[in-house]
Amino acid sequence: MMKEWMVEATIENVPGVLEFVDAQLEQYHCPIKTQMQVDIAVEELFSNIAHYAYNPEIGSATVRVEVAKDPLAVVITFMDNGIPYDPLAREDPDITLSAEEREIGGLGIYMVKRTMDDVSYEYKDGQNILRIRKLI
Repeated sequence: MMKEWMVEATIENVPGVLEFVDAQLEQYHCPIKTQMQVDIAVEELFSNIAHYAYNPEIGSATVRVEVAKDPLAVVITFMDNGIPYDPLAREDPDITLSAEEREIGGLGIYMVKRTMDDVSYEYKDGQNILRIRKLI
């Protein structure tokens, strides 16, 4: 099963993207804890695209939701034609430091990496392609 949605990469579209993803997850009776972790990751990643990919212009992003079997997992792929950016290349924040001592940024992607079973990035044919996978 694969569903894809192309949408303007704006903060205003975050709720719609979450609804789109959740509608697919609900078909597979996804546990609420897993759905919440996926929602946080989707919100973080789509917000990053909205803020940075085309700044100051507005461009589109494609959100693809696939459900794989054996083991049952959801794979969500974000694709945009914005500025090449690999959020995984950034060093993880030092979470032993206090908020005041830590560098700004990086915490959201760190949480995504901690809660998802797999996170990958590639830049191919002029597209940022960021993929997250979570066992259901």
